[in-house]
Amino acid sequence: MLNSVMKAVFGSSNDRYVKSLGKIVNQINALEPQIQALTDEELAAQTDKFRAQLADGKTLDDILPEAFATVREASVRVLGMRHFDVQMVGGIVLHRGEIAEMRTGEGKTLVSTLATYLNAIEGKGVHVVTVNDYLARRDAEWMGRLHKFLGLTVGVIVPNLNEFERREAYNSDVTYSTNNELGFDYLRDNMKHERSQMVQRPFNFAVIDEVDSILIDEARTPLIISGPTEDKSDLYIAIDEVVKTFPEEWYEKDEKQRNIQLTEDGTEEVEKLLIEKGLLETENLYDVENTQVVHHLDQALRAVHMFKKDTDYIVKDDKVVIIDEFTGRMMDGRRWSNGLHQAVEAKEGVKIEPENQTLASITFQNYFRMYPKLSGMTGTAATEAAEFWDIYKMNVVEIPTNVPVQRIDEDDEFYKNTQDKFKAIAKAIREKNEIGQPVLVGTVSIEKSEMLSEFLKEEGVEHEVLNARQHEREAHIVAQAGRIGAVTIATNMAGRGTDIQLGGNVDFRIDDELRDMPDGPEKDAAIARIREEVAAEKQRVLEAGGLFVLGTERHESRRIDNQLRGRSGRQGDPGLSRFYLCLEDDLLRIFGPDTLFARMMNSNLEDGEAIGSKWLSKAIETAQKKVEARNYEIRKQVVQYDDVMNDQRKVIYEQRAEIMDSEAVDDVVIDMRHDAINSIVGNACPPGSYPEQWDVEGLKEKAEEVLGMTFPIEDWLEEETVEPELIEERLREAADKAMEGKLASGDPAMWRRIEKSVLLQELDHEWKDHLATLDALRQVVGLRAHAQKQPLNEYKQEAFQLFESMLDKLRETVTNKLLRIELREPEPLPPIDLPELPDFLTGHIDPLSGLDNSNDGDGSETREAMFGSFAGSPRAAVGPGGSVGDNPYASLNISRNAPCPCGSGNKYKHCHGAISARA
Repeated sequence: MLNSVMKAVFGSSNDRYVKSLGKIVNQINALEPQIQALTDEELAAQTDKFRAQLADGKTLDDILPEAFATVREASVRVLGMRHFDVQMVGGIVLHRGEIAEMRTGEGKTLVSTLATYLNAIEGKGVHVVTVNDYLARRDAEWMGRLHKFLGLTVGVIVPNLNEFERREAYNSDVTYSTNNELGFDYLRDNMKHERSQMVQRPFNFAVIDEVDSILIDEARTPLIISGPTEDKSDLYIAIDEVVKTFPEEWYEKDEKQRNIQLTEDGTEEVEKLLIEKGLLETENLYDVENTQVVHHLDQALRAVHMFKKDTDYIVKDDKVVIIDEFTGRMMDGRRWSNGLHQAVEAKEGVKIEPENQTLASITFQNYFRMYPKLSGMTGTAATEAAEFWDIYKMNVVEIPTNVPVQRIDEDDEFYKNTQDKFKAIAKAIREKNEIGQPVLVGTVSIEKSEMLSEFLKEEGVEHEVLNARQHEREAHIVAQAGRIGAVTIATNMAGRGTDIQLGGNVDFRIDDELRDMPDGPEKDAAIARIREEVAAEKQRVLEAGGLFVLGTERHESRRIDNQLRGRSGRQGDPGLSRFYLCLEDDLLRIFGPDTLFARMMNSNLEDGEAIGSKWLSKAIETAQKKVEARNYEIRKQVVQYDDVMNDQRKVIYEQRAEIMDSEAVDDVVIDMRHDAINSIVGNACPPGSYPEQWDVEGLKEKAEEVLGMTFPIEDWLEEETVEPELIEERLREAADKAMEGKLASGDPAMWRRIEKSVLLQELDHEWKDHLATLDALRQVVGLRAHAQKQPLNEYKQEAFQLFESMLDKLRETVTNKLLRIELREPEPLPPIDLPELPDFLTGHIDPLSGLDNSNDGDGSETREAMFGSFAGSPRAAVGPGGSVGDNPYASLNISRNAPCPCGSGNKYKHCHGAISARA
């Protein structure tokens, strides 16, 4: 009670903080007349002036007022838009490394230019992170005009760029990119073999658009770079056929965790069935020999019973394509891990691609925490403020709207079943459509959007459906969703990017209707006519009540619901929002109130009757909070486990960087050789033991295996003064002498290259195997909870031991290879080509559930975003104007690693050369 009174009198802490920033805004406003008096050339010269001030010892905070005033004036001249005072507040918040929560339509993209420009003046690079490729391209072109006017360089990272183009983009003052491209480039950079091949430079500052979508929703799953393994298609198909025959009593489903497991009776029956089909090595399903079958059985059960077609994936062109749960987009090129995608392919009867092995991975939490300064903006962050602070140490600041919000948010309406609910929705849409009010309908799956479409057809209502099947027309459908009488059904509106303007979008109409018309008086007149029509139509829409947002179901996250609502009532426009729910909705069915609530609803509601109350809305919010808390725990667990790997990842990547930067690595090689010998002797002759207790035979075999030489160890043991230290010294002297002989017989520069190459190759090989081991450990460590052990602590201990073992093996392998290499004279050795990165797939996969949480546009260019194009991709064999099976350069004898003559930017073997390879 006291808090409420204090808040009413003094305002919330957020209000007081925003008010305190008003002093800086006043300073910016006071400079406006002075900045307006500058010519275009003088305004552009401000950047050099600021750089000189920074060189003289001033800080970014010192020059902030004048820099922001400069950006505001440049925006007026270049973009025709002047920053509002509240946008200035947002810019200050971003510069301070905080999250600016601004409602939809308040101009977040324009706000970002303030902090971006200020921090880019230093020349260390600023990354502006978006949720999809379309937004990255759009913002780089749109806001890039402002930055270029002020003398900054602007780059954009999108799929299908070659290394040179990527490096150039990262070296720009401002770089626009998606979160996935940034993360994958970081991982790929740390698989390169020369510093000059790397594309990124040291991290400085990042501004993340839709920060909740990137740092919260997508943070449940790590980014993974993987390569294909052996083909096991027959096993997938055989197990899928068996699983489809299981009756329901053989298994139990946990829809909350999206998991499924066999019952005790079911296990016995399954064992009989698998033995009959010849799929088990032994009679006991859980014998170690049957581990692989059990794994594929679990994935097949999940694929058949937990993953739904047209909700979790669609089948397109004989492929299983994942649908992103947050945006409803198709994620071409993305695959579920651990055999789940293969199990779904077997279920749908399409071609089964091989499984992939992890080559590198990182979570978004650990990637973005590498930036010294990180900020973000979104329309919905307050509900996750605690998580932003716990994980990223970022404070959420709610920025007031420029004009008060006029949207009316009505209470939810509840119905007994889906049929009644959809009938009521169709009727409500028809009523709004008759008065010309545009309607935006949000659904949670393709299945629901197409079901509603059928209801609307029965009502005779014309409408557009936006889901993964229509992603090519996405921007045009969304842009015109505010026209008079428009009805748009959208599967998840989060991250759509395109603004819904009442009366329609002028620019899109001009592009659609006048694209082929030549410039001239006639086109100018047509543009003026379209502008007048849009203005008149906007007035009619305003009189009809603005945009009506209708939710057909509550999402698991309140933020996604708020994002849908936020599409209405932008910039002070009127609007209306309402959600329709029923007992059959997944949220209510899985996470909702207990069965007493369900019985009350069923017994008290007639068919087609609706009920609405604040108590019911509160119950729904409670259910959503439960899910949000559960998802937070999942994300927290992911980052806790990845923190263990991250410490090791830093060690490996720092070691790689040192090796690449070194002219010679002979001191590292010598230390590794001596450490390997120390370990060999220490294992065979433990400290404090007697000679008769030593493993002499094991010592002799291991020394011969690693060092490639035979040693008279038995003779040494006959000496009275023999000690482990003496044996170690003799082994070390013999190995060092052998190495000196190699160095004396060959070119020292060549040998330095050989040492460097072997060291990097073996480091990468051992790290890859280590990742595979950690993946396996992560899958099973949870079982230790049954033994009253803390799985995370167990994982930490074993991961450390495995890392130590990996380093021991690395030392031995490098020592062995270098001692066995022979340099022959007089034949000169050919130049050593550093190995190329393998063709690999990129994914954003949950290591436990296998869910892909990528949010990278429609994903259609994903495979070409890699180092070249993935050889298995149909597009990999096509250059501009080329076609599969048609290689006009076949007779030119072009090197496979040379750039393709077609100008695609890819290597010949990844472009037209791939055609010849297949032919």
